[in-house]
Amino acid sequence: MKKILLFFIFLLHQITFSQEQAWVYFNSKENVTAAIANPISILTQRAIDRKNSHNISIDERDVPINEAFVTTIKNQTGIEVKAKSKWFNCVHVLGSVEDINALSSFSFVDKILFADTSLNNKIKTTEQEVFTEKHLESFVDFNYGNTSVQIEMLHVDYLHENNYTGEGMLVAVMDAGFPEVNTLAGFSRLRNNNDLIGGYDFVDRTANYDAFAGSSHGTLVLSNMAGYIQNSFVGTAPDASYYLFRTEDTNSETPLEESYWVEAAERADSLGVDVINTSLGYSSFDNPNHSYTPADMDGDTAFITKGANIAVEKGILVVVSAGNSGNSTSFNIIAAPADGQVYSVGAVDATEQYASFSSIGPTADGRVKPDGMAQGSSATVIDTNNQVTTANGTSFSSPIMAGAITSLWQSNPNKTNLEIMQLVRESSSLYTSPTNQMGYGIPNFETALKNLSDTIYNQQNIKVYPNPVSKILYIQKQKQESLSVKIYNLLGKLVYQKQNISSELNLSMLSTSIYIAKFEGENFEKSLKIIKQ
Repeated sequence: MKKILLFFIFLLHQITFSQEQAWVYFNSKENVTAAIANPISILTQRAIDRKNSHNISIDERDVPINEAFVTTIKNQTGIEVKAKSKWFNCVHVLGSVEDINALSSFSFVDKILFADTSLNNKIKTTEQEVFTEKHLESFVDFNYGNTSVQIEMLHVDYLHENNYTGEGMLVAVMDAGFPEVNTLAGFSRLRNNNDLIGGYDFVDRTANYDAFAGSSHGTLVLSNMAGYIQNSFVGTAPDASYYLFRTEDTNSETPLEESYWVEAAERADSLGVDVINTSLGYSSFDNPNHSYTPADMDGDTAFITKGANIAVEKGILVVVSAGNSGNSTSFNIIAAPADGQVYSVGAVDATEQYASFSSIGPTADGRVKPDGMAQGSSATVIDTNNQVTTANGTSFSSPIMAGAITSLWQSNPNKTNLEIMQLVRESSSLYTSPTNQMGYGIPNFETALKNLSDTIYNQQNIKVYPNPVSKILYIQKQKQESLSVKIYNLLGKLVYQKQNISSELNLSMLSTSIYIAKFEGENFEKSLKIIKQ
């Protein structure tokens, strides 16, 4: 019986890994020059404006992949296309080694790189890449609590007191699912303000996105940023707007989820998203041939890390959980994509002491990681029963930090993502003497805001009323400065703009909806949410 059982296990193992995973790279795109010359054909107006304001070029990576190439690959025997990336101009495929290698015969295929890197030595490629493992950065125990400790630890209450709650900022959350977000009272503020504005399920390719399925992990993560229960729970950016993207398949651990994540980041960029939170980490896979080593955490090896680096280059501030492997004897350092040019977050407890499970730095190439620390041991969350409880993991220190950064950035969106990250680092407790466990330490967002305010040339304070508005929106400003306004719908499309506005705007032409109004003056910018009745 034992021999039969062992044979069955061996056979199951062979079946499980009979399909290889690979990235097939293309050598060209179509209509590149025309698309770049007319960027509104490939990006939303909000995305274009964000890039322009931060001097970020629109380039060939922003141009969509050639769908004719994708269709050709899909039609090949034994090949399944699971994901695609415009930034890398590639598709992620499943199939046998032989069937995948056969794709190199097409003239538009530049190279093929297998997730099992040992297979890449058997084929001709122009470069080698390594790919990653993923696991949820969380382990949960349920106890009641409140958010005062995790908020005050970072001095996020100072941001909120100064009316910086994420208003006008766009955040994308990549996770494993968001069940009950559409019904829980803890997210009623988010829904009532129409700040839950869209998303997509990259795992199941849901045509009409159902944000409220999958693992509850994403619900808990989202609560740290967007949750609100009066007198009980406040997220760090309760008035930001959110896209929810499911990129995590909890049924397996494969490199495919890296490609899902890159697709989601590309979509976030095209929508003009400001901040991405990712409470996921990749270091080992179901198939050990696909797994990473600590030496691979060098900021430029993992597919997901390379994608995160491009997102940062495109102007998005990417916040990533450092990982929960601090107690591991074999892989205790941060996992991809926390090794990239991102803001990675480790975990402390309520007394601001290092949480032993939190993955450590530095990166394999010697850079300081994590970038900062927030409460991840007994962090307060809202669960799918609408209970205020606690959870452990850098999965939760990351969104606490991401929301804080979002609220800070709201105070001066003219600053670039890199400038904001550096301001946060410089405000941190160990900035001049970072450690492997704590990186730069715990940020002080009161200090960061004050330092940021010193760089704001004109701290114009604008108020608008009535809001909701049916026709005339009145504008109250401190200084008699000439202002312009651009109004975007929640898909990032510019729907109205006017120069030299005075004290009122006639918005009767706008449909009933939620809009973001971006006011600009000389060295000044402020975004406000407008509700049109």
